[in-house]
Amino acid sequence: MTSSLHDRIERLAMRLSELDALLADPQVAADGRRYRSLAREQAELAEVVALYRRGQARTADLAAAREILADAALDDAEMKTMAREEIEAAGAELQRLDRELQQALLPKDPDDARNAFLEIRAGTGGDESALFAGDLARMYQRYCERRGFRTEVLSEHEAELGGYKELVLRVEGESAYGQLRFESGGHRVQRVPATESQGRIHTSACTVAVLPEPDAEEELQLNPAELRIDTYRASGAGGQHVNRTDSAIRITHLPTGLVAECQDDRSQHRNKAKAMAVLAARLREREEGQRRAHEAAARKALIGSGDRSDRIRTYNFPQGRVTDHRINLTLYKLGMVMDGDLEELVAALQAERAVQQLAQLETGAA
Repeated sequence: MTSSLHDRIERLAMRLSELDALLADPQVAADGRRYRSLAREQAELAEVVALYRRGQARTADLAAAREILADAALDDAEMKTMAREEIEAAGAELQRLDRELQQALLPKDPDDARNAFLEIRAGTGGDESALFAGDLARMYQRYCERRGFRTEVLSEHEAELGGYKELVLRVEGESAYGQLRFESGGHRVQRVPATESQGRIHTSACTVAVLPEPDAEEELQLNPAELRIDTYRASGAGGQHVNRTDSAIRITHLPTGLVAECQDDRSQHRNKAKAMAVLAARLREREEGQRRAHEAAARKALIGSGDRSDRIRTYNFPQGRVTDHRINLTLYKLGMVMDGDLEELVAALQAERAVQQLAQLETGAA
């Protein structure tokens, strides 16, 4: 560990002591929002400091064992054997602690633990693009099933030949946004469409956007004067998505032109609440995007630019492969991926992000 990183951890230990004192203050405890924020920070720092202190103790054990082994005056074979075993055990544990400490030091995005809104929109390619949007929707829903996440359709605009022109899902589960955040971007498909009579391969595209769901207490306070709320009759292929009353809701934020819809519930009141949550998430994302525009270089280092117009992944059906262009990873298991097996892709993206974050951390510490 470099001296600068050592100094940083010592500063974190001092901050942990400050947090312990603050959380014991009745005035802080009375402010629920501030208390939760400080408690989260305390839990994160406690992990880092505990690993660091454990590493310090094992480093001292290692040094003592080496002194025993190097003591020429010590003529005790059993003691020498115990020293060798301690050196081996302490060395192995220090390597493990170093890896865990590096992971614990990585910047944590509080949004990762949130639920998510997942939006899929057909792009270039007409009917084939809409069909591919349907395939992506199924892929994500199967992935969420594997992870134990609950999905809920908030709004859908089906295409005439199947699939979707647009679909918005709410994904509920521990770290849903953290697992899905890298799916934002352009998804390209290369295959022979069902509508192609001459067997030619076509290229189509869809865009995916993943937004963290804001906490109810942290949602933006929307000015009613800036909202236009329209009601309409839910549309769809039939069944639960067709109502005989105007229960579907469309909310337009007039200053920005952002629109959110919800039609999945027969209750107009519940649809309005869900649409408001989606709109708040989109406005929050817009504000965050403006802030991140000033940090474009750093953002690009963390797995591409994040621009939703980027082509992040290609699904090539004739070759049975899927390629993630951000990390140059190609897998020849397209069928499994389309059936929701995204674990290898997600893990690789998260690992690359961690590598980049660690490099930035070491550079900043230096």
